[in-house]
Amino acid sequence: MVRVACLLVVILFAIRSEGSIGMNWGRQSAQRLIPSTVVDLMLQNGIGDVRIYSSQPDILEAFAGSGINITVQIMFLNIINSTQQARDWVGQKIDPVYYSTNIRRIFLGNHEFKPALKTGGNTSSAEAALDLMELMQSALNNASYGDQIKVTLPHPDIVITNVTRPSYAEFRSEIKEPMARHLSLLRQSNAPFVAEVFPIEYIKFHPWLDFSFAFADNKSKTVIRDINGAVYTNIFDYLYDCFVWALRKAGAPDQEIVVSQIGWPTDGYPGADAATAERFYKYLLPHVASGRGTPMRPGKPIEIFVHCLTDEPKNPFSYPFARHWGIYRSNGEPKFKIDLSGQGRDIYPVRAKGIMRMPQRWCVFNGDTRDEFKVKAQFDDACQRADCTSLSPSGSCSQLDYNKNVSYAFNMYFQSMFQNETSCEFDGLGEVVPTDPSEGSCVFPVEVVRVLVSSPYTTVEIELENERIMFLSRNGKGDDVKTGDKLLKQLSRESFRENSSKLVGG
Repeated sequence: MVRVACLLVVILFAIRSEGSIGMNWGRQSAQRLIPSTVVDLMLQNGIGDVRIYSSQPDILEAFAGSGINITVQIMFLNIINSTQQARDWVGQKIDPVYYSTNIRRIFLGNHEFKPALKTGGNTSSAEAALDLMELMQSALNNASYGDQIKVTLPHPDIVITNVTRPSYAEFRSEIKEPMARHLSLLRQSNAPFVAEVFPIEYIKFHPWLDFSFAFADNKSKTVIRDINGAVYTNIFDYLYDCFVWALRKAGAPDQEIVVSQIGWPTDGYPGADAATAERFYKYLLPHVASGRGTPMRPGKPIEIFVHCLTDEPKNPFSYPFARHWGIYRSNGEPKFKIDLSGQGRDIYPVRAKGIMRMPQRWCVFNGDTRDEFKVKAQFDDACQRADCTSLSPSGSCSQLDYNKNVSYAFNMYFQSMFQNETSCEFDGLGEVVPTDPSEGSCVFPVEVVRVLVSSPYTTVEIELENERIMFLSRNGKGDDVKTGDKLLKQLSRESFRENSSKLVGG
């Protein structure tokens, strides 16, 4: 099966010419697809590159033998402060999987140049990240991995200014000095410059641009003309070439660029829905895969990472749409049609297999409004603990009435706690019902059970937010119950064994 899937990846890469379409896989959610399921999705959808925000051994090991190129992101930079710590990290994380996986890049931090833009030019965060970049690349070189694995930093589009035309763009004055050092390090190691592009955010903060300028279907009324006859009709080419010009002015005209995040959300903002996301990818991905390049780099291969595989309701709240970038729902079903090979076919991506759903039941508000302060307090508490961003203006659930708003919040918390009945109490205001309260475009979700399998014994876990039900079995039957609660009564032993055995078997 793996050989066939790997062959599929090779064939699809050949079809899509030189452009490269990868996928970001974040795990900021209570319900996480297991690594083996993710690898299977990548292979069946013809995705040859993945960016993961973790260096956990089980995640890296899941990609062994898959042929998928891996970018690992180290989010917290304070874990490495010396040459020895950098070498220890490489020894612990890279050594065990170097020959079985295709780790190609390491991204450091989360917009480490951004603080300088908020503090009037205090570049200490940027300089610390660059120090670590040197340490990590040196440690990789010392281990003889440096030719294959490159270290770099991701940057949002706010690091450039004067973007009314691409040829006007340049790096902001506050960060020009550390940026020069950054580009020097990239040249030394032959690593790429990494940019992040979020069209919906850019349109939000630049309302003079036509909304359709976000899409590569050439239907926008906005047409930007630049020097040398360059014409821009979509935001991707426009922002990509803004970075090209900024790099050129910084003395790096030929610097390789990787767009590490680009996507379209499906909830929480006007135009953030599945149909619009489908339109966005329908035209962007074939453009990338075609090898046409951009006006400043015609015929130059473009490399992007689609953001992202699934929604991440535990992401820090910035904008309501920031938790809804996923192509897949938590149950492994695709939200919309998207051809991740870049061929532009009118198809849904492959659905994840082996996902177990919780029982069809929901937590709703019982309608007791005698104490409105108590209702409001319980509503606020539920939304602080779970994701209520679909209730935001123009969100998929923004049309609900008062009682349904409260019910939605209660159910989101109830499902995030995997239907633990005590999580539907809400000081006497909640009740569990078997009837689906979904209304119109607003879906009241039913969560899925997360099943993990590991060795040397067959360990099957149903992982909850704050607790686990675990079977540790020496005979594959799951007879030894270590901990548990009412969830076991909701899932028959026969059904559980059947589903878990399917996962164990493949």
